[in-house]
Amino acid sequence: MAEIIKLMRPGQLTLPALPPLSVYVHLPWCLKKCPYCDFNSHEWKQGGELPADVAREYLAALRADLEASLPLIWGRPVVSIFIGGGTPSLFAPAQIGELISDLRARLPLEPGCEITLEANPGTFELERFKGFREAGITRLSIGVQSFDDDKLKRLGRVHNAEQAKAAIAEAAGAFETFNIDLMYALPGQTLDELSIELDQALSFKPPHLSVYHLTIEPNTRFAVDTPEDLPDPDLASEMLDLITERTGALGLSRYEVSAYARDGHRCQHNLNYWQFGDYLGIGAGAHSKLSFPHRVLRQVRWREPATYMQKAAQGQAMSNENEVVASELPFEFMLNALRLAEGVPLVSYLERTGLPMTSIAASLEQARAKGLLVNDVSRLAATPLGFDFLSDLQSLFLAGR
Repeated sequence: MAEIIKLMRPGQLTLPALPPLSVYVHLPWCLKKCPYCDFNSHEWKQGGELPADVAREYLAALRADLEASLPLIWGRPVVSIFIGGGTPSLFAPAQIGELISDLRARLPLEPGCEITLEANPGTFELERFKGFREAGITRLSIGVQSFDDDKLKRLGRVHNAEQAKAAIAEAAGAFETFNIDLMYALPGQTLDELSIELDQALSFKPPHLSVYHLTIEPNTRFAVDTPEDLPDPDLASEMLDLITERTGALGLSRYEVSAYARDGHRCQHNLNYWQFGDYLGIGAGAHSKLSFPHRVLRQVRWREPATYMQKAAQGQAMSNENEVVASELPFEFMLNALRLAEGVPLVSYLERTGLPMTSIAASLEQARAKGLLVNDVSRLAATPLGFDFLSDLQSLFLAGR
């Protein structure tokens, strides 16, 4: 109670209303750590499904974490839930069902609340996806990355192309909406090879497609042993143009930097992130962003699964938290909002940051003068040039620039 009173005290910000709230649940284990992955994922070296006792202990930790967090979000309806990892599909459908029941019992979910589960074709079994659907999952996101066995091997993936195709076919039969993750600019990849990849992905008529440029992140195996045959920036740009052209011809519009969707199938959870909504993150290494009338709070959970489970059982799942400094909010807001092709209403800046327009007036003027921002007094949106040079546009809103 003392913490809530402290968070409700007057501060630098004045938010007219709290934004929509989502929940992110992190299930940290995977079969094999991919060489490009910088997520908080941990190899389950025994292989196969997680043992029941490990899953039971982790679900108990999630319950304790959630219950300790309830005072911070009490009464706020939840618009979406995203269960990510790691490889969440290592958990059995019954265990995912237990998790969803725990969430429903403690949180007021909006009618039609989107509940997404990340799944790996390497953990796919016939009828398993139907089990997730029966457990309460409404949307599946399948980490295919490639349909080329050689590329999959170089990416360190545990599945092959045939498993990927079978997993997508099963998802299409079990879910009204699903997503395919696809990577491009892979080692040695040509434009013709990407075209073949797109043929395969689009043949399934996916409602949603996420595409990611392979980037070399610090603290990954690729950072130490970087492939020498990565496509150059010009070729990577041509690849993205090809993806946008081919998806658009089949009715998937690019609504965000890396996301394409048919009408009615945009990812509501990610939209809430990009519109600078709130999210409670529970699970090992999960992050939260929570708004209060006069401040915005960020939290991080303990990263290592065993430590997280121990700390959560003691009511101490959070490793650190901090109040976002007002001067950092403009950049944080733009880092998300300008990823959207349509941008956001200008008034949402006032609503989500609690700051006056004077806090970004100079940056707006400079961005419009450079042709990076649409000249619209009611909307914040990148021009086509700004979308191509998004990092340059977003950096104009950095504090102390």
